[in-house]
Amino acid sequence: MNTGLWIAQMVLCVVFLGAGGMKVFAYRKYLETVGRGLDLSRGLVTFIGICEMAGALGVTLPMFSGIAPILTPIAAVGLGVIMILATGFQLKHREPPWLPVVLLAMAGFVAVGRGLG
Repeated sequence: MNTGLWIAQMVLCVVFLGAGGMKVFAYRKYLETVGRGLDLSRGLVTFIGICEMAGALGVTLPMFSGIAPILTPIAAVGLGVIMILATGFQLKHREPPWLPVVLLAMAGFVAVGRGLG
């Protein structure tokens, strides 16, 4: 179980650091590759990216370092909230929501497995 939780935490960390980093540090490339035709302001996209990167670090570092490990499941819940909103956004734009649903399930697994369940 612990190994599965660590794998889920690492996958969440890599995915959200990449996605958030692209939104924050490569906004134009994000618009070209993913965000074509989005009705979101640059400020909102940057805010979402910062939240994703904070969640990515929060889902791994506290448990890894042993410093305030309760922050790991709390960060997983935060990432889950982002994925619930992303699912609604994708449904609104008639896109398949499979990726946010999978990431939501992984975040829920980490939140429950690491202490909020």
